Amino acid sequence: MTSTDAATEGHEAAALLERTRAVVDPHLRAAVASLPGGMRRVAMYHFGWADAEGDEGSAASGPAGKAIRPALVLAAVRALGGDPERAVRAAVAVELVHNFTLLHDDVIDEDATRRHRPTAWAVFGVPDAVITGDAMLALALRLLADDDHPASAAASARLTACVIELCAGQQADCAFEDRGPREVTLDECLTMAMAKTGALLGCACAVGALYAGASDRSVGAMDGFGRESGLSFQLIDDLIGIWGDPARTGKPVGADLTAHKKSLPVVAALTSGTPAAADLAALYEGPLGTPEEVGRAADAVERAGGRDWAQVTAADRMARAVHHLSRAVPDLAAAGDLLSLAEFVTRRSH
Repeated sequence: MTSTDAATEGHEAAALLERTRAVVDPHLRAAVASLPGGMRRVAMYHFGWADAEGDEGSAASGPAGKAIRPALVLAAVRALGGDPERAVRAAVAVELVHNFTLLHDDVIDEDATRRHRPTAWAVFGVPDAVITGDAMLALALRLLADDDHPASAAASARLTACVIELCAGQQADCAFEDRGPREVTLDECLTMAMAKTGALLGCACAVGALYAGASDRSVGAMDGFGRESGLSFQLIDDLIGIWGDPARTGKPVGADLTAHKKSLPVVAALTSGTPAAADLAALYEGPLGTPEEVGRAADAVERAGGRDWAQVTAADRMARAVHHLSRAVPDLAAAGDLLSLAEFVTRRSH
């Protein structure tokens, strides 16, 4: 793909995400508004619709994230010939689950910043953030339970299974932190990332297929497309966690290194058997509190091949994703929106 093609894809995906937000956000806001007062206030702040005092003025309002997952739901419905208007409730449910995970992840990772401002737990405290995340999960399942679409029960079952898989991935990620820098294998890390990130993108695509009335084979293929796209997404996200621009990411430079996270590029570097791998392991055994220390760790990851490996593997996983998609939608021209979204998430810089 040329730079012009990539720019065109990026523009198309951005426009698609904007259209998705225009459709989904009113329903998402209505769902959040149904929460009891204290949880509603935390959720409104988390989504960027209000400030910490609950003021919904223009200075505090904004889009509730990129809307990638609900866009995947609706794009999958369209690709398989269904009616996306009938799947909006399901798209909102998937987005609520995603934000339930974000609220909990920020607490677990002790991330103090998201979307260029303090995270919900940093403002309201850990109990309120965790409880609001729990309520979002329940709200997502209630939306599907109340939906009269014939696919809602299957979608609900798929989403609940996905949440269990997400939790398993998160638990594995946490367990990695208690192991030494040389004790986590790359296969373990890939399995964790597939569960923690790939599962929900796969679920979003599968739910869209269910709402389009697709066959079990097509539902499975769409799940595979989302999972492989999700792993590619996570690889790029991990690169951004090390080399991303704080002005665009809203997080401090090298935040993942400071936290000693065993992200995919880091584990690839640590298991490379190179001299740089030994340097990185030594750095990970001590604090990484200064910009100089973080810079040395980032340099070690790059010298050990972690950055190149992540970029190459992200491209390979996208190729696998397209193969899965072709099984569900043989004429890929009908899946243009899905392909644009996949290109967007794997070529982004923040």
